Amino acid sequence: MRKLTALILALMMVAGLAAVAQAADLSGQTYAIITKSAGNPYNEREASGFEEVIKAAGANVIVKHPAQITAEAQITLINELVAQKVTGIAVAGNDFDALETALKAAMAAGIKVVSLDSAVNPASRLTHINQAGVVEVAQALVDAAYDLMGGEGEWAILSATATASNQNAWIAAMQELLKDEKYAKLNLVEIAYGDDIYQTSVDETQALLQNYPNLKLINAPTTVGIAAASKVITDNELQGKVIVTGLGLPSEMAEFMGQGSVACPYMFLWNPIDVGRTAAYALLEMVNGELTGALGESFTAANGVTYIVTEAGDKGTEIIIGPPFEFNADNIEDWKTVY
Repeated sequence: MRKLTALILALMMVAGLAAVAQAADLSGQTYAIITKSAGNPYNEREASGFEEVIKAAGANVIVKHPAQITAEAQITLINELVAQKVTGIAVAGNDFDALETALKAAMAAGIKVVSLDSAVNPASRLTHINQAGVVEVAQALVDAAYDLMGGEGEWAILSATATASNQNAWIAAMQELLKDEKYAKLNLVEIAYGDDIYQTSVDETQALLQNYPNLKLINAPTTVGIAAASKVITDNELQGKVIVTGLGLPSEMAEFMGQGSVACPYMFLWNPIDVGRTAAYALLEMVNGELTGALGESFTAANGVTYIVTEAGDKGTEIIIGPPFEFNADNIEDWKTVY
């Protein structure tokens, strides 16, 4: 019995040493995240979540914010990371298809690749980290327009770039939902693009107000766009006449929300920090575990959450974090200091 106990203890020690050695091995691994562009607070928070998880795992991290919100800028960064022989790359695509050649080259070099927030095509990734289901986001945005407009009137969408896959997917789903008889009196007059640049989004908002005197609502599924539109409405004292809703950061939108006459009665989002974290967890599991990104796989991350790989609408796979969350006058003060 003593010999058996000693053997078990020895095996446990070996296993423990192996685990320590495996953890120590992560110091030789480098994981990178490529966001959409520099100066975007949403992107910065995504990157912070990614960086937090990778550092906690004992690996090295590289954060890349492209100077321009273009596929070309991201391709340059991808090629640089391949040359640096990083272990894994997470990318928020500025274009669904344009990154394919560069990302295929990365995977051919043994680098694990996932997209997050804004997907690249299935041939360019092992899986996609989706902040929320496309239809769920679209439904929340359409229902918000219906509710805030009293079921009728002219409204517009202020999007990011015309090539952003997440924006395009949400808008396409919104247009499909609008075919329902319930929304027959909602008149979508224009889909404008602010390119996720604050001043461009301001200019587009002003153009919408000028071109559509009867405009009742601007729906901006972009954190840059919703803040810009809210500022224009507030500066022109149009609160209550033209309503703003969409997807926004609580820290940026608190001044435009709350009780009384406000630019934005309520909006939606998820925690972008968690989007970055989940991308990091997935890459770590792909390198150090058994995750491949195949449909039906699952893994439990260091945060105790079990993530499941599901079918994506683009014939690839994805990991969905959760449904969109509503921010309103009752909770905005609690959330504005969080992110």
